[in-house]
Amino acid sequence: MSARRPIVYFVALVLVGLMIGPVLYIITGGFRTNSQITVNPAGLPDPWEFGNYTSVLTSGVFWRQIANSTIVAVATTLGVVTLGVMASYVLARYRFRGRGAMYALFASGLMFPVTVAITPLYILVKNLGLVGTLPGVILPQIAFGLPTTVIILVPFLRAIPKELEEAAAIDRCGRIGFFWRMVLPLSVPGLITTGILAFVGSWNSYLLPLFILSDQDTFTLPLGVQAFASQYSVDTAKVLAFTSLSMIPALVFFSLFERRIVGGLTGAVKG
Repeated sequence: MSARRPIVYFVALVLVGLMIGPVLYIITGGFRTNSQITVNPAGLPDPWEFGNYTSVLTSGVFWRQIANSTIVAVATTLGVVTLGVMASYVLARYRFRGRGAMYALFASGLMFPVTVAITPLYILVKNLGLVGTLPGVILPQIAFGLPTTVIILVPFLRAIPKELEEAAAIDRCGRIGFFWRMVLPLSVPGLITTGILAFVGSWNSYLLPLFILSDQDTFTLPLGVQAFASQYSVDTAKVLAFTSLSMIPALVFFSLFERRIVGGLTGAVKG
């Protein structure tokens, strides 16, 4: 076993390097000039150029797209968690005809990514008059985020002892009261996990906003990166700076709550 350990560490380091390498290249590339990138694409900044990042950070377009992404991500997360926990509570705690079919319907949603449904989804959003608006992105993202949320939360809610519900009934606590006072506090790890997954997925979403949003004032960050790269295609260093700044919020958010995600998924599997 000890002989295999160095090989495992070596493979792990190689994989980590392959994943982190492009990110570090983009970040350091933003501190270079175009001439530095042309002469030595793999080199370090010499000297360090901070003007690219300063130019992006002082741009109103960048902060407007940050605000749009934040609105979409927060609204999507609230919708996914709220609707997901209510649907999961019913599927986990009550017996009724068609419960298995309903759960299977949510599970089947994992097999249909937004890419498959983008054309009929666009027609539906257009008929609702939401094309070019942030709600036109938020509502579909909530729908596509519910399957994962239900799959994770149902085991959490099933693991809550039946005795707690019976004791709550003896204390004249109804089903709604039991849901608010007992179910929600006990399922906090699962709620945090699904909320983080929904937030990061919404923040990084590109295809759906690409079809729905057409005005640059409503662009989210992924669309903003694409538009910025097209506008400044000859200014590679500035494009790298804009791209690295757009990655930072999602990376920081995911890094801060990484343990929460692992703990929540572990609880779902045990449940």
